[in-house]
Amino acid sequence: MRRPTTIAPPQGKLGVLTCGMGAVATTFMAGVDLIRNHGAQPVGSVTQLGTIRLGKRTEHRTPAIKEFVPLASLENLVFGGWDLFPDSAYEAAANAAVLSPEDLLQAKKFLGGIRPMKAAFDRDYVKRLDGPHVKKSKNKYDLALEIKDDIARFRKQSKASRLVVIWCGSTEIFLTPHEVHSTPEKFEAAMKKNHPAIAPSMLYAWAAITSGVPFANGAPNLTVDLPAMQELAREHGVPICGKDFKTGQTLLKTILAPGFKARMLGLSGWFSTNILGNRDGEVLDDPESFKTKEESKLGVLEYILQPKLYPKLYGNICHKVRINYYPPRGDNKEGWDNIDIFGWLNYPMQIKVDFLCRDSILAAPIVLDLVLFLDLAKRAGMHGIQEWLSFFFKSPMCAPQLYPEHDLFIQSMKLKNTLRWMMGEDLITHLGSEYYD
Repeated sequence: MRRPTTIAPPQGKLGVLTCGMGAVATTFMAGVDLIRNHGAQPVGSVTQLGTIRLGKRTEHRTPAIKEFVPLASLENLVFGGWDLFPDSAYEAAANAAVLSPEDLLQAKKFLGGIRPMKAAFDRDYVKRLDGPHVKKSKNKYDLALEIKDDIARFRKQSKASRLVVIWCGSTEIFLTPHEVHSTPEKFEAAMKKNHPAIAPSMLYAWAAITSGVPFANGAPNLTVDLPAMQELAREHGVPICGKDFKTGQTLLKTILAPGFKARMLGLSGWFSTNILGNRDGEVLDDPESFKTKEESKLGVLEYILQPKLYPKLYGNICHKVRINYYPPRGDNKEGWDNIDIFGWLNYPMQIKVDFLCRDSILAAPIVLDLVLFLDLAKRAGMHGIQEWLSFFFKSPMCAPQLYPEHDLFIQSMKLKNTLRWMMGEDLITHLGSEYYD
C-alpha cells in the first residue's frame, strides 16, 4: 500500500454506530460524555494519552499521538446503534451495572437521548439471548438492505460527515469459512437464500462496507474474515479490522508470553479460567458460542511462541481455556492463570496470575481508539485489512499468506511505525548504532 500523500482533515461530526448497545457500548458512550463534560480521564486510550517518539532520541521529539496525526476530536463524536432490546443507552447502562451511580447520573441526560434501532438478530446464532426489538424480513439480503437504510438515515439525522460501524455485540456460534463467503456475488446470492453460513454480524459488515463505512469486529465471530468482505472493502475503499477486543486475560498472555520467549524460558502448560456474570458470560455459557471464543483465545500462544522453531521449549504445551458464567460477578470478570514454566537444566517453576478486571472498562477505550484510527485510515485513503490495528485484538486479521502477529510489543511498534509512515516520518528501528560511531 502506498503512503498517503494527503490526509483529509477531520471536519464535521463523526458518527459512531455500535452493533449492540450493551455493557461495552454504553460504557464507551458514557465515558466519552464524562470525559467531554465532567473532567473524567481517558485512561487506557492510546489515542488520548499515548505519545510517539519521532527521529533520534537526541532530538527529544515526543508529541502526543492526537497532536501528531489528525484524529477526530471527542467533541465531534455522535452516537447510535442497534440492539435487540429497545432500552435507551441509559437504561442499558444501568442494567449492565458497570458504572457507579454517580457516573451514571452525570451521563443520564446524554445516554437517555440515545435509543437503538431494531437489530438484525437470529437466535440460531446466539442461543442464550432473545429480545423483542428485532427486524422482520423475508430474507437476510433484505435485512442487510434495512441496515443500509438505517446507516443512511442516521447519517442524515445526526448530520455526521463520516461514520464508523463497530461490532460490540455478542459472540455468535462457531462458523468456518464456506464457499458462499468466497466472492461478493456468492455472498449476496446466499443472503437472498437465507444460507445458514451467513450470520447476523455479517449483515452489518456487508451493509457498512457497501455504504463506504469502516467496520471493526470486536467479537471472535467470522464476520469480515472472509474473502468476499475483503474484496468489497477494497472495491469500496473501506478499512476493516478485527477480531475480538483484547481486554483481560489474553492481554496478559500477549505481555507475558513474549517475555518467556525473549528469555528462552520453556513452557509446559498454561491453564486459564474465567468467571464473569454479564451478558457476555451468559452468551458464552452456550457451548457453540464458547467454541468461537475458545478458538480466539487458544491461538495466541502458538503464534507468539512458534513451537516449530523452538520444539524443546514450546513443542509440547498443554494449553487449556475455560469460561464460567457466574452471575454474582457481573461485569467484574476474574481471569485466573496457572503457568508452568521451566528454566536452566529443565528445572520447573510456576507463575500464578489472578486478574480481577472490569471487562467493559478495559474494552471501552479500545472502541474509542479503533473508531478514531479507522476514521483516520479512511481519510488517508487506506482500505482493506488494517493489520497495524492488531494491537487491539485477540485474533488479529492479516493477509491470507501471513501468520497473525500476537506479540503486544511488536504490535505496538507496528502501530506507531504506521503512524510515522503515514505522516512521512522516519521509522524507528531501535538499532541506535549511530550514537556510538
